[in-house]
Amino acid sequence: MRFAVLLERADDGGYGAYSPDAPGVFAAGETVDETLALFEEGLRALIESIRREGGPMPVPGTIAATIEIEDVA
Repeated sequence: MRFAVLLERADDGGYGAYSPDAPGVFAAGETVDETLALFEEGLRALIESIRREGGPMPVPGTIAATIEIEDVA
């Protein structure tokens, strides 16, 4: 499964991460790599919990893209 993960820069310079397809999973870290690693850990824990309890798996459906705008004054 592939989940789109959105990263936001925090006021303190760190990062926060979440996915619209994985409600309740959030991570915060000092670097992008740390934040993504923590998010993956949380996502794996969610999936493991769902498997144990027999609930429905989250279905990734969000598609993310970036758009670069140059020469904006």
